[in-house]
Amino acid sequence: MAFRLLRRAGIFLLTAWVASIVVFALLAILPGNVAQTMLGVQATPQAVAALEQQLGLDRPVPIRYLDWLSGMLHGDLGTSYVTGQPIAPEVFDHLQVSLILVIAAMIVAICVALPVGVYAAYRQRRWDGTLVSALSQLAVAVPGFLAGLLLVILFSVTLGWLPASGWSAPIEGIGPFLSHLLLPALSLGLIQGAILSRYVRSAVLEITREDFMRTARSKGMRPLRALVRHGLRNAMIPVLTVTGIELAALFVGAIVIETVFVVPGIGSLLIRSVQNRDLIEVQGIVMVIVVIVLVINLVVDLLYAVIDPRLRSSR
Repeated sequence: MAFRLLRRAGIFLLTAWVASIVVFALLAILPGNVAQTMLGVQATPQAVAALEQQLGLDRPVPIRYLDWLSGMLHGDLGTSYVTGQPIAPEVFDHLQVSLILVIAAMIVAICVALPVGVYAAYRQRRWDGTLVSALSQLAVAVPGFLAGLLLVILFSVTLGWLPASGWSAPIEGIGPFLSHLLLPALSLGLIQGAILSRYVRSAVLEITREDFMRTARSKGMRPLRALVRHGLRNAMIPVLTVTGIELAALFVGAIVIETVFVVPGIGSLLIRSVQNRDLIEVQGIVMVIVVIVLVINLVVDLLYAVIDPRLRSSR
């Protein structure tokens, strides 16, 4: 287990380093001039050159990358080209909002996927199981932003139960916080839950064909009880992999949902930075998202050993 942990940590660090090179290189080769964009088309070449020197854009690319990497290792994502303020505090403030939204959406997705997937598998040859499976397949085709708009029309415009947009921090009261969180979390979580339920159904169907499940049923155990007692833990191994992928995908989907519901998360900050052509802030935001995705994959990989005892080997 210790060797597995060290090996995965080494792969994590190597992947994060390679990702930092890719992120920096892709943004460095983008066409256009940041200083020219900030000063406008009427700016003189001398003014553009002076601003480039002030921002450090006249230095060689490798030197700029090493400075940026060194700053990140110390928690410094650089200084915004537009506001002149440190990037890290603003990024982490918006990241807190996105994490709350993504975690809430993941809870919704799991609460939907597990019962729907198990029920669709348990009732696979009956009309209700087929109906549940068909509805989940239909929900997969619905875009997240469309689900958000439909929920706004139903719960905000028609019924008037929930606010259509905005955000309220938990310190401002649990009631306003939950009312502003519910619709964005449902918009993200319901679609991902439908996707995840398909994998739960496939995993459960595969487990029910195993010898140990047939042995449990031959001893008089009911199929559903045998599935809950012996099958679900084994079925969760492939589902766990997909859950990690879904959790990473939620960060990408949150960018659109935050725009629809005017949520001040890291996605809305990224869009604003792109519009302002604040490349140093875009680099920092993208790198933070990449590290979060890598951490999710690392945690999922380590959880395999917790769920599957066969992986707890000393080698």
